[in-house]
Amino acid sequence: MSVHVVGHSSPDTDSVASAIAYAHYIKCTTGADAVACAQSATLNPETTLVLKKFGLATPAVLTDAEGKDVALVDFSDIAQAPANIGKANIVAIVDHHKIGDITTNGPIFFYAQPVGCTCTVLHEMYTTSKVELPKNIAGAMLAAILSDTVNFKSPTCTPADKTAVAALKGVSGVSDTDGLFMDMLKAKSAVDGVPIKDLLFRDYKDFDMGGKKVGIGQLELATLDQVAPMRADLYKAISDLKADGRHSVLFMLTDVVKEGTDLLVASDEPALIEKAFNGKISGQSMWIDGMMSRKKQTVPPLQKAFGA
Repeated sequence: MSVHVVGHSSPDTDSVASAIAYAHYIKCTTGADAVACAQSATLNPETTLVLKKFGLATPAVLTDAEGKDVALVDFSDIAQAPANIGKANIVAIVDHHKIGDITTNGPIFFYAQPVGCTCTVLHEMYTTSKVELPKNIAGAMLAAILSDTVNFKSPTCTPADKTAVAALKGVSGVSDTDGLFMDMLKAKSAVDGVPIKDLLFRDYKDFDMGGKKVGIGQLELATLDQVAPMRADLYKAISDLKADGRHSVLFMLTDVVKEGTDLLVASDEPALIEKAFNGKISGQSMWIDGMMSRKKQTVPPLQKAFGA
């Protein structure tokens, strides 16, 4: 039986590149068949650009895990998993987030590191196991690290991420990482003509915060002016999403150049959100200087505020 390697429910460049890289690693180290998967046939513009640039095929679609051998990359939360994950045989998890709520019936391979990107963890695995890394996969992993660390600007970035990028540059043949990042940012931040729903779910995750369902989405932008004409529509979309059984939905409009986030807030308890970030909602949002990372700067303060 093939091992289906899959990332979280809103595929980004790290989850897709990690699935491709880990599937190849499994084949090389165990001889087992492994298939790189994503939970959607529609990938975001940045990931699409990366796959095209490095000549990699779009992963197979996996939306139902029942009866399958599954390896998870870039997440370990049930809310971000394919349907029927409880009826799957989870064989491995490789991640860089907090440990989630997925459980297994027996011991598995679990490898996680507190670094900026799952592809950094996988690079360490390739290096330790002395597995040769194909040029195209190395390129995708390099792009994923640049994306997840916002070209090393994110507080999630670690020395290990920078070391991995330096090594992957040599393998992939990419010399201008700044140029690659800017091409990715242009693709990632493109909003003109994109349906509001697609923007909302381009990089979105649900979390359990003390028993309450909280959604957090993010758009990384070159300037907030890009979304000025659609702010009202974006807020209506997150309000509608909140009404579908969520306590709160937060949407991070992150200005990569200014290094901060305009946080759109739809919540049953706005004061709780204000307390979490020590700020004040003005209208429908609040500016949080320096906020770049959902994982490190948005989720932890919320967990503390919700008592999670």
